[in-house]
Amino acid sequence: MEHPEIIPHLFRTEYRKIVAVLCRRFGFDQIEIAEDIASDTFLTAAQVWGLEGPPKNPIAWLYHVAKNKAKNHLLRDQLFEKKIVPDLRSAPPGVDETEVDLSPQNINDSQLQMMFAICHPSLAPEAQIGLSLRILCGFGIDEIADAFLTNKETINKRLFRAKEKLREEKIRIEFPAPPEIELRLATVLTTIYLLFTEGYYSVSRNETLRKDLCLEAIRLCHMLVGNESTNTPPANALLALMCFHASRFDARINKNGEIVLYEEQDTSLWNTELISKGVYFLRCSAHGATLSKYHLEASIAWWNTQKTDTKEKWENILQLYNRLLQLQYSPIAALNRTFALSKANGKQEAIREAEKLNLSGNHFYFTLLGELYTGIDDKKAKEHFQKALTITRTAADRQVIQKKIDKFQ
Repeated sequence: MEHPEIIPHLFRTEYRKIVAVLCRRFGFDQIEIAEDIASDTFLTAAQVWGLEGPPKNPIAWLYHVAKNKAKNHLLRDQLFEKKIVPDLRSAPPGVDETEVDLSPQNINDSQLQMMFAICHPSLAPEAQIGLSLRILCGFGIDEIADAFLTNKETINKRLFRAKEKLREEKIRIEFPAPPEIELRLATVLTTIYLLFTEGYYSVSRNETLRKDLCLEAIRLCHMLVGNESTNTPPANALLALMCFHASRFDARINKNGEIVLYEEQDTSLWNTELISKGVYFLRCSAHGATLSKYHLEASIAWWNTQKTDTKEKWENILQLYNRLLQLQYSPIAALNRTFALSKANGKQEAIREAEKLNLSGNHFYFTLLGELYTGIDDKKAKEHFQKALTITRTAADRQVIQKKIDKFQ
């Protein structure tokens, strides 16, 4: 890796690790200090490496500097004198309470525990995602603002309020007790799912950012399945789901940044390695008696990686949507089911089912009706596409819908 690129790359991969360890060491009361020390470590790297060039082992250098900065903070901080010195007097000989453990095991444990802390039920979902992007994924404020299509001031305020909430609730950075893990894990999985969705369905035109969001969600879920206490069937199912979706990422957007509909995608661009990984994790999720929405969505996503367009494929997808709606109803799932119904049983039946949904504020609803009426009643089809065009919020979707309308000219 070239010298100008090494610090941004290491910031993305190592900043989050340093912050997680320091937060676990200091507690949420001093989360800003943990972030400042981590940021200052990279500032020092930029200054020193700019003059001398990067060291042979840049990561070890960063950890060494971060440890020293943290130790200096502990030694000079008034809080250290009041609260830690008395404990030092009773500590076993040879134990240095100012030492910061940046071993691989402690880094991994700290990130997992931070994940559970950030995904505490007392925080709103958008706060959980924002903190996850900042602390667990190492995203800058500009990047987070881009992901949420807002400004830096809004993101800074949101993160500030979230951190204050963590302090007010006195949330500790630790694994929940065994009886609580499964309950809390559900919230963690939801946050990762939303993080992935933010990237996969993002309206941002920043392609690199969108991919990074998805890859970070996959990385966090990998950490969960790699830990014995959180390696559950739903976690494996979610990881499978994300692998299947991510496998088609490059085929969903053309060279002009426009969305490519599923049936028009170049299947040679599908990532077969990610599909294989998805199959592996889907099989891992098959243990036990738990059937989560992630199992059903992952199974649907697997069928969507099958390149054949057969009645059997769509009948299977239709049945999976039926079970998903029974387990957890959502309007979007019902809408997606209608598309599968059209492929399995024909457009007429799908039109009847779609019109019952009456999702008048959803442009996907009118886009689907436009598709279903095409070839049956082109006048109605065009009207539905025009309605979709008036309520869609993204330039990419408007481009796709306008092309549909232009075909009727």
